[in-house]
Amino acid sequence: MTPLEQHHFDLLTKWRKAMDLVGPGPLEPHFEDARRAVAWLEPTGSWVDLGSGAGFPGVALAAHHPDLRVLLVESRSKRAAFLDQVARTAPNLSVRCTRSEKLEDGAFDGVISRAYRPPEDYLADARRLLQAGGTAVVMLARQEPPRVDGLEMFHVEHYNLGGRPRAAVGYRKTG
Repeated sequence: MTPLEQHHFDLLTKWRKAMDLVGPGPLEPHFEDARRAVAWLEPTGSWVDLGSGAGFPGVALAAHHPDLRVLLVESRSKRAAFLDQVARTAPNLSVRCTRSEKLEDGAFDGVISRAYRPPEDYLADARRLLQAGGTAVVMLARQEPPRVDGLEMFHVEHYNLGGRPRAAVGYRKTG
């Protein structure tokens, strides 16, 4: 684990039950899932993690790409307060307690999320938030990657987590 991920892990261990940040069971699979979902990326610029919740995968993105600016967006104030504590040790990580609809159109080079909305709805939001040529990453469990107008799929990263198939799918905004 990177120092940022260790800090995240320690805070999550302390806060998880009081704030209902993640369900029961070990934390390691959440971290592994986030790491695997961002490991193949070569991101630049400014990225946003929509519906960041407990910080997955945005914290992993910031931890493994320290030159990247990552904004964690979470509409629930208690979770945003937790994320603020995580972000205090990472100069490339910031938090905004707001809804994604309030973010500026075309403001980001990349958009990522783990379980923000159904994939098609998430990708429609990502398309709105991305600059032309920007990247959206959707994390999937069992379904096929969706097709969305204005986004071209360019990469599928398959991996297993606890014996279950997972995928991180990269899309590029066209036009």
